Amino acid sequence: MISDNTQAQMRKGILEYCILSILSQGEAYPSEVLARLEQAQLKVVEGTIYPLLTRLKNMQLLDYRWEESTSGPPRKYYFLTEQGKIFLSELERTWVELYKAVNALTLKS
Repeated sequence: MISDNTQAQMRKGILEYCILSILSQGEAYPSEVLARLEQAQLKVVEGTIYPLLTRLKNMQLLDYRWEESTSGPPRKYYFLTEQGKIFLSELERTWVELYKAVNALTLKS
């Protein structure tokens, strides 16, 4: 039986990559990012995503713009910066290498 902590650590390790990948397809409001992650079966709570978005913004990988909402306060829409696009490209290469290595070790012939 795999521990909940191990599963959580594995998900955290790829969450940054997944969020940047989502935002590479266009700007999004945090709730939209959460919905996309949930559609992909990655369960993430708001308490996890907001600090991560802030950290990625502080790293200058993301930026945001405010947009007025017809149903509440203004919303932050996040998008990738040029630096974020470069970083995502590096993460994609790393992911492919890691995926191949893990498959080579775990796939049964």
